Amino acid sequence: MLARKGLLPDGFLLTRLAEDQNQPNRSRTRSQKARFITKSGSCNVAHKNIREQGRFLQDVFTTMVDLKWQHSLLIFTSAFLCSWMLFAMIWWLIAFAHGDLEPRDPTGDPGPVPCVTAIQSFTSAFLFSIEVQVTIGFGGRMVTEECPLAITVLIIQNILGLIINAVMLGCVFMKTAQANRRAETLIFSRNAVIAPRNGRPTFMFRVGDLRKSMILSATIQLQVIRRTVTAEGEVIPVCQLDIQVENPLRSNGIFLLSPLIISHTMERGSPLYELSAQSLSSEDLEIIVILEGVVETTGISMQARTSYTPEEILWGRRFVSIITEEDGRYCVDYSKFGNTVPVRMSSLSAKELDQTRGVQEEGSEVQLQGWGLVRAGRGGFRRGGRGCDGAAPWPWYAQSEKLVEKEVENKGQKKTVQLEVIGRKTEEDGLGDMSDGD
Repeated sequence: MLARKGLLPDGFLLTRLAEDQNQPNRSRTRSQKARFITKSGSCNVAHKNIREQGRFLQDVFTTMVDLKWQHSLLIFTSAFLCSWMLFAMIWWLIAFAHGDLEPRDPTGDPGPVPCVTAIQSFTSAFLFSIEVQVTIGFGGRMVTEECPLAITVLIIQNILGLIINAVMLGCVFMKTAQANRRAETLIFSRNAVIAPRNGRPTFMFRVGDLRKSMILSATIQLQVIRRTVTAEGEVIPVCQLDIQVENPLRSNGIFLLSPLIISHTMERGSPLYELSAQSLSSEDLEIIVILEGVVETTGISMQARTSYTPEEILWGRRFVSIITEEDGRYCVDYSKFGNTVPVRMSSLSAKELDQTRGVQEEGSEVQLQGWGLVRAGRGGFRRGGRGCDGAAPWPWYAQSEKLVEKEVENKGQKKTVQLEVIGRKTEEDGLGDMSDGD
């Protein structure tokens, strides 16, 4: 559909079809499980046996906005027709009670002044009702000062017509300016991938915006929905766990200038810490992605959603680069938006990898942190992990500057060298002594 509208090139669809044929599709070999959020972002939840249906009538405007277009148009048309017919009956009764429907001799005495001129039947009363409510006023029919009741009915019908018009226009505007309309041009990769990044298994997916107008204050949130069992044996069918997005500011904010790869490091404290290539196919979980922001052109808040099931998560693959520099500007090739390539990666989980690397727990309060670059004195660098105290895991860029000691060989003598995280501005005196000795 996007290709037909000119938003995406035709080759994008051909590339995606080839991608689906080359990549393993585990959903063909197993029955498709239910999901809470569909790929298009709609909620896949059916509400049944609702006894208090009257609560929806207490919020009529929201109910009207939530209805489908065909239902809304049917209600609006019925409201206009019913109001026209009702007031047509009232105008006919007023004319009948005043004697305006009796035949009169055009050459004789004109008789009393009618309440409404030129009303001889119900059809003419219906036409006058339409003229009053939509303020057409052809000029052939009008209310006279003969009947105060007719003047009162005229005022009531005008007020009721304005209310119906206001509700109709408000519902049409809200339905056309809903947040999910802007989300139609926000695309997510069909599959998510798990690949090593900086020596750690990382969950990644790609998101892009097809419009040139920006999404202001864009934030992205990840949640894992899975079935859990408590220590007391209680089964929780829907357990929502937040996933921290890899962001140095830890704010989940993104600047969607071009397609981005959103990543989450599978470290200790992550809901995906024990996920491996073998257990992925049997896991009963769903990763929900929620992108929120403000539309730059309208100032309306919007939200885009999608989800990934285990069948849509590819182990040992990464996304290809789609951004190139041409003629002094960056170009994005959307035909490769969802393309992935295989990478060398162990099938073990992040927990098993930590155990094979010799990472040991030092109590329930010690949490394993991300693996980053660590500087040994003023010289080389090494890659490694660090434990810190705290209930929540911190990535390598946010960990405290607590020093760790390690023994190294220097000219046949052992010295204690203090390691510090990159970015520390001050150095210990022992590091200065070591550099002077060199």
